[in-house]
Amino acid sequence: MKGNRRNFLINSGLISGALLTSGISSNNFAKSFYINKKNSKMKLTFKPYTLNLKHVFTLATSSRTTTPVVLTQIEYDGLVGYGEASMPPYLGESHESVSKFLAKVDLSQFNDPFEMESILDYLDKVDALNPAAKAAVDIALHDLTGKILGKPWHKIWGLDKLKTPYTSFTIGIDTNEVVKQKVKEAEEYKILKVKLGRETDKEMIETIRSVTDKPIVVDVNQGWKDKYLALDMINWLNERNVKMVEQPMPKEMIDENAWLTEKSPLPTFGDESVQRIPDVIKAYGVYSGINIKLMKCTGLREAHKMITLAKSLNMKVMLGCMTETSCAISAVSQLSPEAEWADIDGNLLISNDPFEGIKVIDGKVTLNDEPGIGISKMIAH
Repeated sequence: MKGNRRNFLINSGLISGALLTSGISSNNFAKSFYINKKNSKMKLTFKPYTLNLKHVFTLATSSRTTTPVVLTQIEYDGLVGYGEASMPPYLGESHESVSKFLAKVDLSQFNDPFEMESILDYLDKVDALNPAAKAAVDIALHDLTGKILGKPWHKIWGLDKLKTPYTSFTIGIDTNEVVKQKVKEAEEYKILKVKLGRETDKEMIETIRSVTDKPIVVDVNQGWKDKYLALDMINWLNERNVKMVEQPMPKEMIDENAWLTEKSPLPTFGDESVQRIPDVIKAYGVYSGINIKLMKCTGLREAHKMITLAKSLNMKVMLGCMTETSCAISAVSQLSPEAEWADIDGNLLISNDPFEGIKVIDGKVTLNDEPGIGISKMIAH
């Protein structure tokens, strides 16, 4: 299987073609709308912030009540672009690591924010890893350039905002009583996303099924360790109106995940397995699709390229998120017309969102026409 995947990719030329497709990559496009201000400089500022969750958030391997984020701003010629880094602890970034990284970033060396490829290539080389920190700059840069053009990014990319998907609403692992309460709170949403990966998996599903028959997608967060038990579980889920399975087994179990995908009646999506562009290629033939998150892939530029590559490989695309403010959620939503599945509800799980941006109306991601990433205003907190 591995050899077939590799030969197909090489012979088709899909990799190189997909990687050339991105957003604004040169000044020519931008300057037809905008006269470059040679004396203007970009100024990056940032501050730590802590998101308070409405409920304890429990995954297969951890629980938490807060999520650290760092909010960024890029100022240029009287305009401000907003960005965000969200750092759930399991990803290894923190207020300290993100602040340390951003302190090294010098955008004043660039006169033109539309030199996006050069700026973000520079950013990627400032230090290794740090994907959320890089995403915070990428998002702010996209917000800024969109505001200069006076257009939201879904229009700049030529996407149809009427084709946005429904977003699932996440139900974390909890007691039966709390799970039922969460389902009640999610009444507006057409699809529920349920966290699995513990010995209570069937109990979680049965509890939800006792109060609703809505479609469910499940996220196992690498919690299943045996492929035969995983297949039995998927067959059981398939009989209970479950529509897809995210990261069923550990990402290191490549052959087992490929075996499971081949035999599964439900599509499988790689999440922890898929961080950046090279991982899309590795996921081909292992999963039915990929889950793209800005905090994993360094932002909108790379997410857009990953979507192009995945579609060229006939893989399905899911857009996900961490616990985030409406800043990052509005940013990733600009790409949502390209996705079959969306799980971009991170801002709905918190009680102290400092932004207002895109809305979920009747369960559907609903884009606005605000320029940039779609933030309508920043709220003081």
